[in-house]
Amino acid sequence: MSDRRSFIRKVGLLSASAISANILQPVWSRDLQYALDKAASIPPSELAGDEEFWHYVQQSYTIAPNFINLNNGGVAPAPKPVADVMKTNYDISNQAPSYFMWRVVDQGREPLRKNLAKLAGCDAEEIALHRNASEALETVIFGIDLKPGDEVVLAKQDYPNMIGAWKQRERREGIKLVWIDLELPSEDESYMVKKYTDAFNAKTKLVQVTHMINWIGQKIPVRKIADEAKKRNIDVLVDGAHTFAQFEFLIPDLNCDYFGTSLHKWLGAPIGTGLLYVRKEKIKNIWPLFGAGDKEDDNIRKFEHLGTRPFFIEGAVDKAIDFYDMIGAKRKEERLLYLKNYWMNKVKDIPKVKIHTSLKREFGCAIGLVSVDGKTPGELDNFLWDNYKIHAVGIVWENISGVRITPNVYTTTKNLDRLVEAITAFAKT
Repeated sequence: MSDRRSFIRKVGLLSASAISANILQPVWSRDLQYALDKAASIPPSELAGDEEFWHYVQQSYTIAPNFINLNNGGVAPAPKPVADVMKTNYDISNQAPSYFMWRVVDQGREPLRKNLAKLAGCDAEEIALHRNASEALETVIFGIDLKPGDEVVLAKQDYPNMIGAWKQRERREGIKLVWIDLELPSEDESYMVKKYTDAFNAKTKLVQVTHMINWIGQKIPVRKIADEAKKRNIDVLVDGAHTFAQFEFLIPDLNCDYFGTSLHKWLGAPIGTGLLYVRKEKIKNIWPLFGAGDKEDDNIRKFEHLGTRPFFIEGAVDKAIDFYDMIGAKRKEERLLYLKNYWMNKVKDIPKVKIHTSLKREFGCAIGLVSVDGKTPGELDNFLWDNYKIHAVGIVWENISGVRITPNVYTTTKNLDRLVEAITAFAKT
């Protein structure tokens, strides 16, 4: 991938004007670099509320006019440099896909694996590239050997795709699913750990833990649950769809065996990119979701036999890592927490308004849930869109009910002031 530009010039795939445009740095990019240089000595917690700095970050995104996107938890936009690389990769690939897609663009996979492993804090031989968190997690769900009567512990508040996959195994193979029901939000780690450990017994083979409950933004104490599971020889599968690149942590620090995430949420990679982590000694025990040769039994690449797919998308993930590193992991985490707490602190005392996410960093970060007494999530969601062109999402799942608000680094406090105005107006109706 690093040699691709010289290769393209040699074969004449770019015009002279395109090469010149590539050399010239856009104004927004120069401004952002200037802002980053100025902010180098400012602590991330101090910088979190510096609207001037984050204005320059915002210019790295293509923002729809008269529209406030507060549903970045579903799928987030990629910054301009990432989108540009993806488009360039497509143009290259499309000229002769069987050559340029496989022999040029896809040659960046191994360097990308190493870069993702560095970001995750693990060995590159423990990282498989996937298209989303569901695919990564279902690789483990359907790939781990279980026999009738074996038990799997999971929560009713987990993501539906994972729940559906486990229920399918239960129906087909006679395994037993043991459900816990979490009362959230919670600022009591011992309560959450106990809910899981009380469900463990001699028949428990695996526990699935959602690192952050996506509906509500609740952080779950994965490490403490995993430590207890390990004492009982129970495997740990972590759904990290909403945590990877939202706040700082390393996958090995969770003491889990398997971890799946989407890269098109908080890393800002193109839509359709994900990651699967499998602890090295566990690779041989997991069947791939798509068949692979027996010579690959202990090779992480056996999980990547997905057939032909848009490698031009995957090939732009490296640029997302570059952008993430440029902004800085801690700066991003502090900004996201600041934004969530900014709007929540402004609405929490409004009559009828209830917030359902902790303001403390130990238990939350970017995602927040809000409701209004006497109104459904759908009514609030529709009001936000119809009257203020604020895009959020109404949530009704198990014992969770409200509208999920998910800002990103390009969100401004001005955007959130409009949200506060909208919630205030709705609460009075």
